[in-house]
Order: sequence, then C-alpha cells, then structure tokens
Amino acid sequence: MPSLLSVARALIVAVALLATGAAPATSAYADSGAWSVAPSAGGGARPAKDGRPYFYVEGAPGSVLQDTVTVTNPGSKPRTVELSGADADNTKGGAFSLERGKPTDTGSWIRFAQHKVKVPPRTRAEVPFSVSVPESAVPGDHPGAVVARAGGREAGVRVHLRVSGPTLSALTVEHVKAEGKRISYDVVNRGNTILTPRLKVHAEGVFGPLLDRVPRTLPVELLPGRRVTLTEPWRDAPALDSVEVSLTVTASGGARDEAKASARFVPWGAVAGGAAGLLGLVAAGVWFVRRRGAAVAELPPDEPEQGGTERELATAGRGEQL
Repeated sequence: MPSLLSVARALIVAVALLATGAAPATSAYADSGAWSVAPSAGGGARPAKDGRPYFYVEGAPGSVLQDTVTVTNPGSKPRTVELSGADADNTKGGAFSLERGKPTDTGSWIRFAQHKVKVPPRTRAEVPFSVSVPESAVPGDHPGAVVARAGGREAGVRVHLRVSGPTLSALTVEHVKAEGKRISYDVVNRGNTILTPRLKVHAEGVFGPLLDRVPRTLPVELLPGRRVTLTEPWRDAPALDSVEVSLTVTASGGARDEAKASARFVPWGAVAGGAAGLLGLVAAGVWFVRRRGAAVAELPPDEPEQGGTERELATAGRGEQL
C-alpha cells in the first residue's frame, strides 16, 4: 500500500496542476473576444422564458415588424460589434446556410437602430431592429439572419419571416438514378414554405422486391424555390438484375411526389472476362483453320497413271489399221 507521505504528495501535485491550469483558461476565455449574439429574452412574436433560438416575425406586405437583438461581451475589454442582415440559402446537401454578397430579400429589409455597437466589458447591449416588408413581397416564408461581426469572427441568428397570405407546400422529385451502390435524386421546393422532406425508397427486381425502406426524415431544410441533389446508399445492390427504383417524398402541408427510374445491373468485369475468353477461342479457331489450309496447299498434285495415254493412242492406232 502507498504510504501516507506519497498520498499527500500526490494530492499536493494535483491541487497545483488544477490551480495552474484553470487560471490561464479563464483568462484566455475572458480576453479571446468570445462575445455572443442572441434574440433578446421575452421579445418578438413568440417570446420564451428560457430564451429564443431564433427570431420569428410575421406580418402582411407593407408592415413594419419590430424585435431586439442582444450582444453579450464577457471579456475584460470593450468590444465593437457590427450588425447586418443576410438572406438564407441551402448548402449542396440541403442544410441551412447564408448567402454571401448583397442581400435582396429578408436581409435587405432589416434595419438596426445601430449598425455598430460598442459593448463595455462584462456586459451586454440590446439593439432594436425592424423588418420592413415591401408591398410587393410574396406570401410565404422568407428566411434570413441577423449577422454580427467583430475581431475577425462572425456569428448569426436566424430570422424566420412569414409574410401573410396564401401558402403552398409543394415539391417534386427529379433525376432519379441508380448507379453502383447508391441512388441519386433531386428534390425541388415548388411552394412558398420551408420543407423538411421524408423519403421512402422501393426497388423491384425481376424476381421480386429488392429494397423497401420505411419513410424517414431527411437532414434537409429546403427553402422555397431551392433544389438539392441527394444520394441514398444501396450497399447490397444486385450484381445482375433489371430493377425499377421508386422514390416517394412527402412533407408537411400535403406536399408529395413520386418518381421512378429503371436500371440494369450487369457485372461488367465478369462480362469483359468472358468476352475476352470467347475472343481467344475464336482467334484460336481461325488460326487452326488457316494453318490446316496452308498444310493442304503444300501437298504435291496427284500424278497421272504411267502409260495410260500411250495405251489409248496405241489402241486407237490399231483400230485404224484393221
């Protein structure tokens, strides 16, 4: 068993490590400019006691909607933060992202009471802003974001803007292809609401079903008017079969579409090897026939029977003499 002295030494070392390790971490956090931006508590159209994960504003075309953003500076130095609006977009995989460049939709409708706010150390600033919905705005969802920049860092909070009026949930499934070990397809949002699609996959072969997957929610937040190209893995795809693949995509609000595609699975490696073997047999057969023909051509011609012509002539002569 370890002695009391060794245990005491170990405790002293542990306390020393904790003391020397924790202090720099706190100091680094305080001076790293780890500011944050978030919706103000209790504000907006859908306030929440525990804070809001995003802004939600709704109004008719021509209305001006109000909310407040909170910028928190936990550091030991003042921090100047620049605020701006941005339009939303989809990544290639269908995730929510922000458009780069000058905004033309929701991002251009956001106006701040202060575009640059200086936040004192260990405090926060409340910055009011407005969303002015144009008279010509199309009803439906117009996602955007409030973006904050400071010290080479950027952070944002989503703005879910719903313009009052008729809404339509609609989508299409296009360009379905079954290739190798995957199925690729496009999903297009044809409506004016944000969609979270659900996918059902079915594949039928010559001798019956090959694939029948229950509907599952895709990791996609498809914005109005956007198209994304997705893939579905099919690791146990057949090696040799004629297949019809059927994709059914649904979403809330009654959105639904189905698309089919035919595919032939052929083991081209085996086919290429068999073709090469067959060509080898054909070549060998041609060589054998040509070789045999050449051997026959080299044989000498048959010689006529000795004395045959002379005997015929002699016999003919004797007939004339009689």
